Amino acid sequence: MRSESRSSARPGRPPRRRDRRGRGVRGYLAPVDVPLHRTRAEVFDDLVMDAVEELEEHWAAELAGLEFAVEDVPPSQLDPDLGHDVVLDRGVALGQLFRNGLPEIEQPVIVVYRRPIEARATEPEDRADLVFMVVVDLAAEFLGRDVDEIDPH
Repeated sequence: MRSESRSSARPGRPPRRRDRRGRGVRGYLAPVDVPLHRTRAEVFDDLVMDAVEELEEHWAAELAGLEFAVEDVPPSQLDPDLGHDVVLDRGVALGQLFRNGLPEIEQPVIVVYRRPIEARATEPEDRADLVFMVVVDLAAEFLGRDVDEIDPH
């Protein structure tokens, strides 16, 4: 029986992820540089950034003081004292506008909730559309404008 592990014999390389009998995944299932390797959270973050970039093409000056964030799930209780507006679907928050910011962010913030949106839109195209709709709805609320004025499509 050896006292040292195989990973110590390979300096500078990550340890192998195998079980004690040498079975299991020997490496990544997909190369690191292909989209398949990205996590669902990373893909969702990109959807939110795409929606923000599309909005900023026409409303960059007005949205300059607004931050955007992604959380996995909404809080269990919505605190009415935080001064926020909510996009709801069947009583579940898909996104919120915090006009007064959050404890860690002092400026206004739009928070988009990943898990409720993924549960409602299983297809990638539908998910991108729903994310864009939530971001546009909350940005329109922040600007005090009609949603159709923000996104005339």
